[in-house]
Amino acid sequence: MQVSIRKTVENKWLQEIVVLFFTFILFTLNDWMLISSWNNLWKGCTYFLILYTHAQLNRIFLLPVLLEKGKPLTYALLSIGLVLIFSGILYEVATLWLYKNCYLYKSIKQQSYIYHLATMVATSICIMGPLLLLKYYREQRTAERETILAREVQLNALRSQLNPHFLFNTFNTLYGVSLQYPGRVPDLLMQASQLMRYQLENGNKKCVSLKDEISFIESYINLEKERVGHRCEVVFNQSIENPAQYKMPAMLLISFIENAFKHGTGSVEQCHVQVTLKMENEWFIMDVRNSLPRKKAEVVSTGIGLKNSKERLAILYPDKHRLEIKDGPADFQVHLELKIEKYGREKDLHNCG
Repeated sequence: MQVSIRKTVENKWLQEIVVLFFTFILFTLNDWMLISSWNNLWKGCTYFLILYTHAQLNRIFLLPVLLEKGKPLTYALLSIGLVLIFSGILYEVATLWLYKNCYLYKSIKQQSYIYHLATMVATSICIMGPLLLLKYYREQRTAERETILAREVQLNALRSQLNPHFLFNTFNTLYGVSLQYPGRVPDLLMQASQLMRYQLENGNKKCVSLKDEISFIESYINLEKERVGHRCEVVFNQSIENPAQYKMPAMLLISFIENAFKHGTGSVEQCHVQVTLKMENEWFIMDVRNSLPRKKAEVVSTGIGLKNSKERLAILYPDKHRLEIKDGPADFQVHLELKIEKYGREKDLHNCG
């Protein structure tokens, strides 16, 4: 029962239908005993349709002036004008057509303009009020789920990157490089430091610049490249002009790349990992491809990283992303497209999606 109620509250279109039928019964079928013919029912429906159209026009076109643009005076003036116009339309329609040969709305009070004006205002409140409250509830639930998923991704990334196995491999790589190429060690140490600092400083942020996210990915790939050595061909290409102007959620991409190295380099045979980042018509595109070894080593994986990344994509980019995952016999491919935005006004700097 509780699950059904929760699904109803979170389903936008089901909410619209429920509010529509509720207000229809409240403002039309409350005098159902007086509806003696299909003609009377049709006239009652027409009366309600005018009321409902007014409320939806206010909600769709005028309410954003108040909520998004922050102009209460403009909204008030436009709302008053709209309700006066629709009240006039309703008064004329009721007087010239609805009241003729119909026993509905026959009292003296119901035949006045003031009555139609009051009905118009009451209907708007009854329709817009519940829908706005339910919309606010959905937004709060979405924000709450986004926060929880972001924290889970951060903790999962910290666990996978800072666990003893990762630290052992990193230091072992640095030690091996220091014996043959000591001049490269400072740069690798700096990249490892940047990798860990990025996780700690940006893990709680909703939004970072695409440039910072790419730098983080590049540092991670460079460390992994040193670890796998010459047996694995690692290719990283990015052709994005001025990535600092774009924004995206922090650590949204790393799970797909980490998965490629985890499952594509787990054997001693030749392997490859390819990562490509680019922009096409305001769409960010990432392609990740890794070979699959013929003899797969046992890799401990809970699948939490990829699962959380998919859920974050569904929440942050519900209609603005395409994700394709192909698990072939010889390789594993991920193709991700995101409709990312540029940095805008100051108040938008921490909002993504």
